[in-house]
Amino acid sequence: MARAALAAVRAKAEARGAEPGVRKPGKAGEFGQNPRRRRWSGPGSDPRDPQPLGRLMSRMANERGWADRLNGGRVFGQWARLVGEEVAEHAQPVALKDGELTVQASSTAWATQLRLLQGQLLTKIAAGVGHGVVRRMRIHGPAAPSWRKGTRHIPGRGPRDTYG
Repeated sequence: MARAALAAVRAKAEARGAEPGVRKPGKAGEFGQNPRRRRWSGPGSDPRDPQPLGRLMSRMANERGWADRLNGGRVFGQWARLVGEEVAEHAQPVALKDGELTVQASSTAWATQLRLLQGQLLTKIAAGVGHGVVRRMRIHGPAAPSWRKGTRHIPGRGPRDTYG
């Protein structure tokens, strides 16, 4: 059966005008080889070589315009490493919009301390995630408790008007 198949292939080659057993070189491909034949890329670097996943993802993020949003996400994901453990215990990033990072402090004293350290914090963040990602910081103290309870509300001072 194998001999019959070989004979059929040779007959087909002769019908095309090719000499049996002699290969004609094909057009040289991009890598100096026959493009119809799949070969290993060899010891040198080649665009077909496997690429690290991180390099592929960063290239895709840059091509699609996601790089700025990903860098902003790194600020939230790596907050403790960027600003230090002690600051991260008492302050959390809330929002990043147009280069302005909003930070919520655990107390008014920590909010004041963060305002004093703002320049150093911006330098640390820029070194960690890149320059221009965070240009300004807006620091808020803790939110005041709300006296508003339930779905119905009457405008005015509420329970504070009877305090004395």
